[in-house]
Amino acid sequence: MHMNYNIHVRTTLDIPVSLIEEARGLLGYKSRTVITALREMIRLHKMKELEMFHGQVDIEIDIDASRRRPKK
Repeated sequence: MHMNYNIHVRTTLDIPVSLIEEARGLLGYKSRTVITALREMIRLHKMKELEMFHGQVDIEIDIDASRRRPKK
């Protein structure tokens, strides 16, 4: 599923100042802290979902064949 991050929603959030300040310090951003944090949360969630497949997917790949370039 592809997310369209070009559509913006203006909203008011009730976030503790200490939490925002800590996130700003960790991320190094003065603005876009919430957007960056949300993207990171999504990334971590997707990685966790992928970890469920660890050892369950049998992929047979011929590495040598995949590295060979077709003759022109």
